Amino acid sequence: MRNHRRLLSAISLVSVLGLVAAACGDDDSATSDTAAPETTAAAPAGPPVGLLFDITGRGDKSFNDAAAAALDKATAELGIVPSESAPVSDGDRVERLKGMLDAGNELIIGVGFLWGDAITTATAENPDTNFAIVDSVVDAPNAFSIVFAEEQGSFLVGAAAALKSKTGKVGFIGGVENDLIKKFEAGFVAGVQAVNADIEVLVQYITQPPDFSGFNDPAKGKEIAGAMYADGADVIYSAAGGSGLGAFEAAKEAGAPGEVWAIGVDSDQYNLVAPELQPYILTSMLKKVDVAVFDAINTFVSTGSVSGLKSYDLAAGGVGYSTTGGFVDDIAADLDAYAAKIASGEIVVPSAP
Repeated sequence: MRNHRRLLSAISLVSVLGLVAAACGDDDSATSDTAAPETTAAAPAGPPVGLLFDITGRGDKSFNDAAAAALDKATAELGIVPSESAPVSDGDRVERLKGMLDAGNELIIGVGFLWGDAITTATAENPDTNFAIVDSVVDAPNAFSIVFAEEQGSFLVGAAAALKSKTGKVGFIGGVENDLIKKFEAGFVAGVQAVNADIEVLVQYITQPPDFSGFNDPAKGKEIAGAMYADGADVIYSAAGGSGLGAFEAAKEAGAPGEVWAIGVDSDQYNLVAPELQPYILTSMLKKVDVAVFDAINTFVSTGSVSGLKSYDLAAGGVGYSTTGGFVDDIAADLDAYAAKIASGEIVVPSAP
């Protein structure tokens, strides 16, 4: 009944308005005087941008997650239309890249040097598409190459390891023994020796090329780290992608917090691991892939293209060390002094062991 009365009232109101309109003029004039309803046009979507992860993909709590953070930020702040893909093996990289092209992405970013061959070929075959690659150089007018001074950031965490070591023995675990990961090793060893040349550095790689599974084998990372801790190392730095998570587990099993330490890589891994592992993360070598990838997307959105080569070193804020957890607060002044000397050129960090 209540709804029925409302309907009658609405009909009556319409009738009254019709009579008023008729009294003011004919139907045509009444129609012409009525303002059209305002419409709000949908904001145009930003360009489609595709991100090609390395094999571990989003969720590795390291390298790929840093790139994913940049994609998420660009989606929220720049309005891009994002897509992402991760190969399940090195054999399907070309197919993954083709899928990004077929989807109409205007900028395609490969995360990791293993995308180098596929992107080099794609730049020539797709001159109207822009590409970017992390950790490799593709010499093409439609490609943006992003490289880092990993050895400089690794020097700082090497110095931290030496300053915190009580046994005089530390360790380095590399995912795959290639020129890129050797930069991490070289910087770490140089940082250790800058503090104390007598400290022993244990070095071991998980795999050799062309086997790149060493970047995604936490069980093997744990096994190697466990052996190093058993051999007397009390600080271990892993530059091994997802395999480094196993080294953190080994630290937890090797001793109490403060007795043994692990050092993370690429991202601030203290914030990414389980709470029970956090007391073992002394620091992380920050390789700011998130900053670099966002810069590439932002430049493309602003100008419509992105190309050239950019090196993200310590002076440019591309690498550094994390302080989350407060475990390096007591040595931060020493680390910052080393950082200043590196940035000024007073200390030249080697890029090969």
